[in-house]
Order: sequence, then C-alpha cells, then structure tokens
Amino acid sequence: MGDSEQEYIDFVTHHANALCRTAYLLCGDWRRAEDATQEALIRMYRLWPRMQNQPGLKAYARKVVVTTTLEALRRKSSREVVSDSSQFLATADPADPLGRLESRMVIREALAGLPPRQRACVVLRYFDQLSVEETADALGVRPGTVKSQTLRALDKLRAHPGLADLDDLTAIGRGTA
Repeated sequence: MGDSEQEYIDFVTHHANALCRTAYLLCGDWRRAEDATQEALIRMYRLWPRMQNQPGLKAYARKVVVTTTLEALRRKSSREVVSDSSQFLATADPADPLGRLESRMVIREALAGLPPRQRACVVLRYFDQLSVEETADALGVRPGTVKSQTLRALDKLRAHPGLADLDDLTAIGRGTA
C-alpha cells in the first residue's frame, strides 16, 4: 500500500463518523446517511491523487455529503423510510452536540419538520459549528441565503412544542441542551 492510499485511509478513519452524523441530521435515516457518506468517500477516493495535498479536504467531503443527501431527499418518493435510531441512541456520546439522551428524539423530530435547506443550515451552523461563509460554500448558496434560511428555521424550531423549554436553541449545537 502506497503513502497516498494510507493517507486516504487515515482521512476516512478520522472524518467518516462526523460526515455520517451530518448526513443523518440532514435526512433522519441512518441508511441514507451511510449511503451519502459512502458516495462522498468514493468520489474523494477517485480524486484523491489530485486532492490529497489540497487544503479543505474535509470541507469538500462535507459539501459532497450535503449535496448527496439533499439530492436524495428531493428524490425521495412518497413512501417513508423507517429509521432505526436505536443504534444511535444506545451508543450516545456524552460530548455529542445533540445533547442529553432525552432531548435527542425531540430534536430529531423538530429537525425533520424543517424543509431540507433550512435543516441543512441549522445542522451545518449549530451542529457542525461552521461559519455562515463555510455553510454557504457547503450548500452552494450566498451567505445571505444561509442567514435568512437559518433565521426561518430557528423561528420554526422555537415554535416546536418539545423545544419550548429551551432558553437558547443555539445551546443545542454546543451540547448544553
């Protein structure tokens, strides 16, 4: 195995879980999240010899995951895919930005009620803790669009009955909720 392949394996080892979590928060389904992550990593593997020394590999991988996941949501038929979140809940990490275990399902439900672009803005801004500019780059939109979509999404989240007791919705992203 060459140095290039080992660098790719190291990249995947360090970033695949975070990419998959982002995809899961966007779509609410572990299987779709895993598929989007796998597709992103396959694309990265094909381009790896040209990309491996470029800055922003993680940002590029995140952008591919977000794009792939949002495309899948747009293609989603009228049938609902039942998500098995038991694995996610059983292996909760205390440092996870989703916060306490009892809040997870409420937060997931509230996120699922948002339109895909608003959900993506909230996930990238507050869970992945990206700047407005980084979020805009990941979504392929202008920073003003990120700001307006995030504002609308936060208004909808504040109106969600299960989140009414949260003083600061941004605390969700910091893991204090």
